Amino acid sequence: MTWQEGDEAFMRRAIELARRAEEAAEVPVGAVVVLEGRIIGEGWNRPISSRDPVSHAEIGALRAAASSIGNYRLPNTTLYVTLEPCVMCAGALVIARVERLVFAARDVRFGGVRSKFRLADSDLLNHRVRIEEGLLAAESGELLSRFFRQQRSKQK
Repeated sequence: MTWQEGDEAFMRRAIELARRAEEAAEVPVGAVVVLEGRIIGEGWNRPISSRDPVSHAEIGALRAAASSIGNYRLPNTTLYVTLEPCVMCAGALVIARVERLVFAARDVRFGGVRSKFRLADSDLLNHRVRIEEGLLAAESGELLSRFFRQQRSKQK
């Protein structure tokens, strides 16, 4: 795949945000929303610390982006996220009219755009998100694998 200019830098920022989640003992997922080459929203996983089950990285980034531009619709934007969005987040991308999704690693257990479901670009919906995957997948996947290894070792 040929990535667009800036894609790697934006995904690297999402990885930095994922590390912020990890430092807070949250699943390390980070996301950024980009419009016209600049970040307008950022988020990282916070459901545990916020006591909010929908406080996923993507939701935080979408909320910040919508606030930034003063509109719940986010046309012409790209969302970069370190892990394939779940069904809830995939639905939010469609509702927000995000144009493009770039995700790093697949979520084989809960993935809502490729691994389990194909929600974000379904012909059944009135908006289809363009989906590109695999950018910095090894780095993002290792961050997640290390986190879950550490979690399992704490349980022993």
